[in-house]
Amino acid sequence: MSITREPKLTVSLRSIGITSDIIHYQDTPDQLTEDAIKKDMGFISSTGALAINTGKFTGRSPLDRFIVKDHTTKDKVWWGDINIPFSAAKFDALYDKVAHYLSDCEIYVRDAYACADEKYHMPLRVVTEYPWSNMFAYNMFIRPTEEELEHLNPEWTVLNAPGFLADPAIDGTRQENFAIINFTKKKIIVGGTAYTGEIKKGIFSVLNFVLPVYQEVLPMHCSANVGEDGDTSIFFGLSGTGKTTLSADASRKLIGDDEHGWTKENKVFNFEGGCYAKVIDLSAEKEPEIFGAIKKGAILENVIADENGVVDYTDSSITQNTRVSYPIDFIPNIQVPSIASNPKNIFFLTADAFGVLPPISKLNAAQAAYHFISGYTAKVAGTEAGVKEPQPSFSACFGAPFMPLHPAKYAEMLSEKMTAAGVDVWLVNTGWTGGPYGVGSRMKLKYTRAMINAAMRGDLGPYDYDHYHIHSVFGTAQPRKCPGVPDEILSPRQSWLGDAGSYYDAAFKLAHAFKDNFKKFEADTSEEIRRGGPVRYSRKTTML
Repeated sequence: MSITREPKLTVSLRSIGITSDIIHYQDTPDQLTEDAIKKDMGFISSTGALAINTGKFTGRSPLDRFIVKDHTTKDKVWWGDINIPFSAAKFDALYDKVAHYLSDCEIYVRDAYACADEKYHMPLRVVTEYPWSNMFAYNMFIRPTEEELEHLNPEWTVLNAPGFLADPAIDGTRQENFAIINFTKKKIIVGGTAYTGEIKKGIFSVLNFVLPVYQEVLPMHCSANVGEDGDTSIFFGLSGTGKTTLSADASRKLIGDDEHGWTKENKVFNFEGGCYAKVIDLSAEKEPEIFGAIKKGAILENVIADENGVVDYTDSSITQNTRVSYPIDFIPNIQVPSIASNPKNIFFLTADAFGVLPPISKLNAAQAAYHFISGYTAKVAGTEAGVKEPQPSFSACFGAPFMPLHPAKYAEMLSEKMTAAGVDVWLVNTGWTGGPYGVGSRMKLKYTRAMINAAMRGDLGPYDYDHYHIHSVFGTAQPRKCPGVPDEILSPRQSWLGDAGSYYDAAFKLAHAFKDNFKKFEADTSEEIRRGGPVRYSRKTTML
C-alpha cells in the first residue's frame, strides 16, 4: 500500500552545488522503505525489517579512506597507512563531480545531530543517492524534534553517491571507490560504495579529531551502559568481540553501542541515535535485545532469507559482516538522554583466538594504557580473504581506522581521566578457552556475562594474592574465583587440560606479537606505559 506524502519542509542544496529537481527532505522510514522496495533495492523480512544488499562492498575499505592535508590537519593528523593524505585541490575537483552527479539524481536529504550532550551537539546534513542510505542516517544519528529542525543549521555535510565511480588517474583516488574527509570545509564525500558504515564512520572520524583538539573531550570507540545505582560501564572492543552484545544487558540501561565521548564535566555521552550490530549467528536466546530490535524500521544488510522472508543468520555466503541498524529506542531498556556520569568500570574486550589470555583480568594504570594503545584481538579463518589460521590483529585505541590523531594522545587523555575518576580497568577475553581456535571452544556468553557482572558488583575480591593470580607472561591479575564460573575456566593454562608446554609456547608467541606491534609507538610513549606490556617472552627470559 502506498504511503501518503504530506506537504512538509523543503530544502535547497544550491549552496553546496547540487541542483536536483527531485529532493526528498526528512522522509519518514515508511516512505524511505516504500521507495527502496519500488526501486527493487530490497525486500521486507518476516519481522518487518527492510533487507538490502550493499553490493560489491560489504564493509569499509580502509585503504580508500582519505583526509585532506591542509593548514588545519597537516601538523595534527598522524599521517600514514591509516590516515592517508589527499590533495585539497583534488578534493575540490572531485567534490564538484559528485555534486554534479547527484544533481542528475532523485536524492534524499537528512538533517540530524551527532552527540547526545547538547553542549557538544554537531548538526549535520546527509545527502544520499539511495533511500535506504538515508534511512540508515535516520536510524544512526540523533533525530531532531520539529522545533529543533526549524533552527538546525548544518555544520557538516556528507554526500553519499554509491553510483558515482572515480577515475583514479584523474581524481587522485586509489580506485573507483572513496571516502574523503575535509576538516577545513567540513565536508565528507563517499562514492563508489554502498556500504552504509562509511557514513557513520566518516562522522565518527570527524568527532575523533574535533572533540579532543578543540573541546578537551575524549572520543571512544566503545559501548556503554549504566546500572540502577548510576554506575557507568564502558566496553572497548573491535568487531566480533561482543561490544554490542555485552552492553545490551536487560538489567542495565544502554547508553550506546559504539561511539561515545568522555567530557571534562565528568560525563559520558553517546555520539549516535541508533545501533549498528553484527547479526552473524544471531539468536533470540543469546542476544534477545538485538534480535527483538529487528523489526519494522530496522535495516538488515547482506543477509539471506527464504521465500517467506525468514532470515538465516548463520548464512555468511554474502559476507561474515552481516549487520542491522535500528534507532536506539528499539532496545527496551535505554538511558534517556544517552548521557551518564564518569565510568566506574572499563572493559577491554578481545577475542583471543590463541586461547592464551585469561577470560578476565584486572589491569593497573600502565597495563591499561598499553592495552588501549595495542587494541588487540585476533582474526580467525573465514573472516577475511586469505586468512587460513588465527592471526593476531591490533587496532590502536580499539578503533585505529577512525583515529586521526596519534594513539598516544588518546591514551594520555584516557589515563588522566581513569586516574582522576578511580576507574577499575579489566581485560576480558571473549575468544577461545581450552586451546586455540580449532582445538578449544569459544568462551560461553553466560560465563563472560557472569564475570563482567561480578566485576561491576565488586564480587571478585580485593586486589591481593588470596583473590588474584598474576599471569606469568602478561603480568595481569586474573581472579581465582568468580560466582557462576568454573575455577578452571578462570585460568587459561588449566583450561588447556594439563598441556602446559603447548600453552606457554602459544603465550610467548602472542607476547612477541604484542612487542612487535608496539615498536611503532615506543618513541611517543613513556617508560611506564611500555612496562605495561608482557613481562616474559620466553621460558628463560624475564622482562621487568
